[in-house]
Amino acid sequence: MPAEAMTPPPRGDEDLGSAAPGGAIGGATDAAVAAAEALAARLVAARAGIGRVILGQTEVVEQTLIALLCGGHALLIGLPGLGKSRLVETLGVVLGLATKRIQFTPDLMPADIVGSEVLEETDGRRGFRFLPGPVFCQLLMADEINRASPRTQSALLQAMQERRITAGGAEHALPRPFHVLATQNPIEQEGTYPLPEAQLDRFLLQIDVGYPERADERAMLLATTGAEDAAPAPELTADELLAAQALIRRVPVGESVLAGILDLVRGGRPETATDELVRRHVAWGPGPRAAQALMLACRARAVLDGRLAPSLDDVAALARPALRHRMALSFAARAEGVALEQVIDRLVERLG
Repeated sequence: MPAEAMTPPPRGDEDLGSAAPGGAIGGATDAAVAAAEALAARLVAARAGIGRVILGQTEVVEQTLIALLCGGHALLIGLPGLGKSRLVETLGVVLGLATKRIQFTPDLMPADIVGSEVLEETDGRRGFRFLPGPVFCQLLMADEINRASPRTQSALLQAMQERRITAGGAEHALPRPFHVLATQNPIEQEGTYPLPEAQLDRFLLQIDVGYPERADERAMLLATTGAEDAAPAPELTADELLAAQALIRRVPVGESVLAGILDLVRGGRPETATDELVRRHVAWGPGPRAAQALMLACRARAVLDGRLAPSLDDVAALARPALRHRMALSFAARAEGVALEQVIDRLVERLG
């Protein structure tokens, strides 16, 4: 749909959900309804374009699209060879985003990400000039992000939160939109550094990538071992994605959904939980950013599904990807074999 059909976002450096206060609840205007319907039609085409390259993995594709439609970042965790990098590359093409890739390694330095200042001489005068790093793009693939040192990982913190970086005492704005899709291997721990909680919280969703279904794997074998390989084609532009992100924030949310989000997030905190399972086994629970992520993600899921407002089913479907990287179990819970997914599922059951 044309970018001018929707209002641009208020700012590019705001926190997730900060433009969607409780006052956003209410009836949608005819113009907003028409814009949402037009966007849903364009997203159908985008998903079809992705589906021609990424066979199966329906939930993974949906959740990754949701993160981008919310203006957020996503952490893709899965075994090698499951198509995480190919999914990111495909999304960059289909959504019309300038994409760059950083292969995170133990010797990677912060300047390799954000850029550095170089001393140069012009007309007999010496001065410093900033050379932008690969973070200056619209879609950054942080491949195997946990292989870099904590110092290098932290170089992305300001970029992910504020959409700008500081180098040599000067601030440099990043292109809009700006998204980080990071990949991580869950089994290889040697030579890796766990992401700090502060950085994990910057990811709107943690998306677990599993093995494909048999039928999807069969289709994949036939499609990828022949003479020709499917190539993605652009379906949206960066400006249209920005406009779509603004529209997502205008989708009305009912009181029952708002209450469900609050109940889910506050119920996952040992300090305010009423469930004994949470009180006994959760070391620390999700903060307000989890509620913000759920609020936006539920709106985006509804629009992807062609609906004009989210429901409690959206909250339930997105509970795991929104909460599992924002909670931690106690040592006793791990010793007893309690899984974090069990705790989240218990919270979802209590939503009614």
